[in-house]
Amino acid sequence: MTHRLIRLAGMALRHGPRLVGRVPQAWRVFRKAGWRGVDWELRRRLRPSADYARWAQVHDTLTPEARRDLAARAAAMASPPRIAVLMPTYNPDPRWFQAAIDSVRAQIYPHWELCIADDASTAPHVRELLERCAASDNRIRVVFRPKNGHISAASNSALEIVTAPWIALMDHDDLLSEDALLRVAECVQAHPDARLIYSDEDKVDAAGTRSDPYFKPDWNLDLFRSQNMFSHLGVLATDLVREVGGFRQGLEGSQDWDLVLRCVERVRPEQVRHIPRVLYHWRVHEESTARSMNAKPYAAVAGERALNEHYGRLGMAAQAEYIGYGYRTRFALPEPPPLVSIVIPTRNAVALVRQCIESIRRKTRYANYEILLVDNGSDDPAALAYFAQLGQQPGVRVLRDDRAFNYSALNNAAVAAARGEFVALVNNDIEVMTPDWLGEMVGIALQPGVGAVGARLWYPDMTLQHGGVVLTPDFIAMHAHKGLPRGLNGYAGRAALVQSFSAVTAACLVVRKALYEQVGGLDEAHLAVAYNDVDFCLRLRAAGYRNVWTPFAELKHHESATRGSDADPLRQKRLDTEAALMRSRWHELLDRDPAYNPNLVTNSEDFGLAWPPRHVPEP
Repeated sequence: MTHRLIRLAGMALRHGPRLVGRVPQAWRVFRKAGWRGVDWELRRRLRPSADYARWAQVHDTLTPEARRDLAARAAAMASPPRIAVLMPTYNPDPRWFQAAIDSVRAQIYPHWELCIADDASTAPHVRELLERCAASDNRIRVVFRPKNGHISAASNSALEIVTAPWIALMDHDDLLSEDALLRVAECVQAHPDARLIYSDEDKVDAAGTRSDPYFKPDWNLDLFRSQNMFSHLGVLATDLVREVGGFRQGLEGSQDWDLVLRCVERVRPEQVRHIPRVLYHWRVHEESTARSMNAKPYAAVAGERALNEHYGRLGMAAQAEYIGYGYRTRFALPEPPPLVSIVIPTRNAVALVRQCIESIRRKTRYANYEILLVDNGSDDPAALAYFAQLGQQPGVRVLRDDRAFNYSALNNAAVAAARGEFVALVNNDIEVMTPDWLGEMVGIALQPGVGAVGARLWYPDMTLQHGGVVLTPDFIAMHAHKGLPRGLNGYAGRAALVQSFSAVTAACLVVRKALYEQVGGLDEAHLAVAYNDVDFCLRLRAAGYRNVWTPFAELKHHESATRGSDADPLRQKRLDTEAALMRSRWHELLDRDPAYNPNLVTNSEDFGLAWPPRHVPEP
């Protein structure tokens, strides 16, 4: 049956909609099988929700009834906050410019002002259009600059005429959804301490066709430092924008990102709110960065400057560079670098352990580490002989621990014996790929507020094994982008950019020893085998730390080489018990992972759209 469905799936890719009725059945079989061996693009195209236009029509197009309900909500709102839409412009395409203005005028929420600064456009139609629009609606305010000063200067001119307490940033050729400003106003009222608000977004072409949605996580500082996930729709408190000095000239192309970077430095993380709805449609055309950063190469340079100056203001020894699909930051290590204790539990498995340790010693550029090999009752003579040999070598300690297998207890005991300021939990089936893996992870772990740091792990066939952990009510924890072929950047670049996740796997994890001990280490009493690393990361998160995943520490993970059978009834019973504990302990995060998005699936690792669409909570 499975083989027949796989053949049907292949035919569906070749012959399109004629077989669409059979595709969901194949998709369910593939999902149940874990998708291993199934091409990444194939799995995305098989998913019933792969058609974004269909999803948007069902879930993101207002019916007359919905429009009336939202209008009633807007009318009933007590003390509705006013929102200024800030729009600099210079020689815009009149069709798109008029459509942009019309999308503001079509807002269900009436308490807005549109502040437009014309940056000395040379096309005569611009002034005519603006004067006509301003005359037709007293909420539209226009300033005509006498001299072209580029987008930062024009944005500041628009900022000068703002009277509202909130500013929404909008380009002169983009579109707002009808309910955009109402959703923002409701978020402001629901979170009175909010200072910065952003939404999900998609793209729209000249024909009005929507595509390429970006369903974002909740506030994610590390991802924001890798890409400007705040825009669009980005909304900022007016007094905060003025406090930081508005838009800076010389940062054209990344002026919005630079502005938000400076604002973020002055607010608490909980004051940045995310609305998980597509409220902004980014126009795609040849001169737009919506199509490619290559359209505005100066934007990448400005982005590097904005990010590096952000680090400078915070006193962080870091250097950012544009890498084509986002930005990479390298954090400087102190001299001398801190000692790292690499903890590797094993029982026998001499070939794997030898491969793991030799790859660490041969390839790791970071010099200040010790290896703690935890021998959990090995009885293979070859393994025992190798471990005895290792124990005689400098920088290696072999800790014999004959207790019944308890992954959490083995690691906790080893960490207690570790001499390092940092500990690296490493599986015995890990093989180092990149020489800077440990320096990369330690550099991030040294940063303020960081808890655990995870690595990018590859299967031996060079498909992704671990790209961060996504929490889910169905499966507790999934590995983001699992199975993605090497060389692809994943959903919105998230398989190739540093970012925070709620959890990362302990197959390769770096954390300060003091933090490990502060939260009590791995839960050896209740989570002896499964989910202990996820639970550990969530306890770090509850203690106020963020867990970070980096794609620039790369290792192979020969997963399953020493695991028991999933069909073993005792093993399955233990897994069920540990899963029940996780659901009881962390059900709120499992239901809504802040590092993911409620519009995305929770039963697969490929960031597909949820189908049927899930209920998205109000702000």
